[in-house]
Amino acid sequence: MSESEGMIDPEDAKIITLARSTRARNRADEGAAVRDLDGRTYTASSVVLPSLSLSALQAAVVVAVSSGAQGLEAVAVVTTGEPDDVDVAAVMELGGAGTPVHVADPDGTLVKTRQA
Repeated sequence: MSESEGMIDPEDAKIITLARSTRARNRADEGAAVRDLDGRTYTASSVVLPSLSLSALQAAVVVAVSSGAQGLEAVAVVTTGEPDDVDVAAVMELGGAGTPVHVADPDGTLVKTRQA
């Protein structure tokens, strides 16, 4: 069974849990977590302000970059939708092509894994 069919590395399952917790805590539409090359994690929820809107994945990448992350190992987003091309581009810029993007539904069930 592949990751996209439900099996996932335990470290990646942790970032799904963190993304889900961030989404719930902030009562946001989306939650995301990213793990950098040193194993540090950064979380964020979607941001919707009159002057600024960011998806949770974009916001988590911003937090990682502003904290000095030099790359990404994996990312997770908990959403009812799907990451768009801008989300995936942000992940690819920091993590490189092939960075796994795990998409889970609000109950934390892995829906699919795609590569940035």
